[in-house]
Amino acid sequence: MEWFDMANLLIEVFVVPAILLGFGWRFMKKPPQEINGVYGYRTSMSMKNQDTWDFAHQVCGRVWRRTGWLLLALSAAILAWMQTLPGGGQTNWLLGILVMLAETAALVLTIIPVERALKKTFDRDGNRR
Repeated sequence: MEWFDMANLLIEVFVVPAILLGFGWRFMKKPPQEINGVYGYRTSMSMKNQDTWDFAHQVCGRVWRRTGWLLLALSAAILAWMQTLPGGGQTNWLLGILVMLAETAALVLTIIPVERALKKTFDRDGNRR
């Protein structure tokens, strides 16, 4: 496999875990201060008030960091396994795309625990239970 193909594969496989780890850390340490429609964890429940906004970012940051570390380890293991497969670049390229799609699905699924935590902590008007 040529260096360009390997670099592409590394980017494909590690971009989602890197995003999760980076933004997870950012949301835990320095979340967006004001509710906005551009940047942050934006759902109707998280944007009810400042308390739900701050809480959602703490939970989302924790979930994203855990998911990011898990996906990073799994992606590294899959990448190592892919290097042993015959078929060269074509097989690795396709598997890299499939790994990236699975990682993106995992990213979308992180909405579930965050929304559950919001619903457990707040009523539907955004008041703490």
